[in-house]
Amino acid sequence: MSAKRDLLVQVALRLFAKHGFHATGIDKIVAEAGVARMTLYKYFKSKDDLIVAALRLRDEDFLIWITSYVEDHGGDAKARLLSTFDALEDWFRGKAFPAVGFWGCAFINAAGEFADHAHPAHREAAEHKRKVLGFLRELLEEAGYEDAEALAHEILLLQQGAIATAQVSGDPTSAARAKRVAEKLLEHRERAS
Repeated sequence: MSAKRDLLVQVALRLFAKHGFHATGIDKIVAEAGVARMTLYKYFKSKDDLIVAALRLRDEDFLIWITSYVEDHGGDAKARLLSTFDALEDWFRGKAFPAVGFWGCAFINAAGEFADHAHPAHREAAEHKRKVLGFLRELLEEAGYEDAEALAHEILLLQQGAIATAQVSGDPTSAARAKRVAEKLLEHRERAS
């Protein structure tokens, strides 16, 4: 990987997060990165290719971060699962990704701006959510829940709602409220013997 390519992707990710994918022009990205327009097109055939690269970087960074957060906060699998909500609150408060900040979920935003399910950005968004769902399912299976797949979908729904609420309202406590609902949900589910 080239240092200039990496810089372009990082700058693009930050600008896309703050201003949106469509609203952020190539000229703004190259100006912020301090590179020539030709340099951008050396590494990316189109703006869509740059968007996909930025989403892939965000995917990688997010999954590394959430996995590390959960492991660092220890406890049993149920406690680690519930700590994902604490991680979200840290993110909403700007503690998780200070270089980017919290402007909502890049993947929810991408799916909204690129509504066509065949668009590469929309596909990246869907793939990211599948990975997060798999991560939650693994924690639930480790905790011994029989219906881990269905429960993972429900937990993900709570998390996505918390993200959207924090983005719209600016209130980071939506993660704590969603965590309380998740705790009640888990109380009413059976664990495998």
